Amino acid sequence: MSGASRRRPTSFDVAERAGVSQPTVSRALSGSPAIAEATRRKVVEAAEALGYFVDERAARLRRGSTGTLAVVVICREGDSAASINPFAYALLGSVCVAASERGFETLVSFQARAEAFFGHYQEQGRADGLVVIGTTTNTPAWEHFRALDGEGRRVAYWGSPFDELDWVRSDNRAAGRLAVEHLLAAGYRRPCFLGALNTPQVQFTERYEGYAEAMRAAGLEPCLAPTVNAASREEEGRRAARRLIERGDFEQGGVDAVFAACDAMALGAMEAFAAADLAVPADMGVMGFDDLLAGRFARPGLTTIAPDPAEAGAALVEAVLDENGDNARRRVPVSLIARGSTAR
Repeated sequence: MSGASRRRPTSFDVAERAGVSQPTVSRALSGSPAIAEATRRKVVEAAEALGYFVDERAARLRRGSTGTLAVVVICREGDSAASINPFAYALLGSVCVAASERGFETLVSFQARAEAFFGHYQEQGRADGLVVIGTTTNTPAWEHFRALDGEGRRVAYWGSPFDELDWVRSDNRAAGRLAVEHLLAAGYRRPCFLGALNTPQVQFTERYEGYAEAMRAAGLEPCLAPTVNAASREEEGRRAARRLIERGDFEQGGVDAVFAACDAMALGAMEAFAAADLAVPADMGVMGFDDLLAGRFARPGLTTIAPDPAEAGAALVEAVLDENGDNARRRVPVSLIARGSTAR
């Protein structure tokens, strides 16, 4: 018989070879404790000899589970794969690992265009739940996935601009406080927050609130170097730093450090400071948030604050699979990673 016409073995073939019934084969290969170990070994040996594999998807569906989690990464329309925030890739990988550790496969989709938005994986029986992550700058996408939230649906969101959803977020206020404490301890006198407030990126606002709280606790007035929309986060940071320089706020005992809302903005700010002959960290301390790979290899290396992507991914998977809802709206702890950009 040729390979092209060879029939795929079935559980009935395994039963005949092992000398047992087909239901016994099913129970033996599913791990049923009702089957004696000797019988199980005989069935397994027969299955291996025939090249028979259990259809796990069919078995899961019979048990009421697909064994799959869907993950949607929201992107900006027109962005290339290289333009996506590297932290989103790290988080995606962590979600896949966490799902695998729980015995689930992952179905991943990158979505940017309104006509291609899709999140009804659960209704179609393709997944047991959905994790949504990605940029908040795609407002139509978030509105679409916001509408999916409802009774009986298992969805968790990272970076959601909507507080009513079951989100998982970094402990952003703690990050703001940690940034101020670190900069003051390093000898800087007036750190300034670089970022935008009152935007869909709720996490930026939360980081500012933590920063402002720590500044006031230290007897200092909060400072804001606002960003405006640009083609990239790096350009936003670059422009905001230029305006800070043009205002002369760094002179005569003024601003001597910035805590940027994200690493990409911080890297853009470092370029602007270098172009203005302001040395980092001697003249200006710079730190960000995310721990992007680019920040590790910047010169000097970028001090940053970040959540553990592995813990964030595990929290998202738990939020989807936890039927009691105990893991909804969970904060992921953050930690400081000190590098040369604040080593005054």
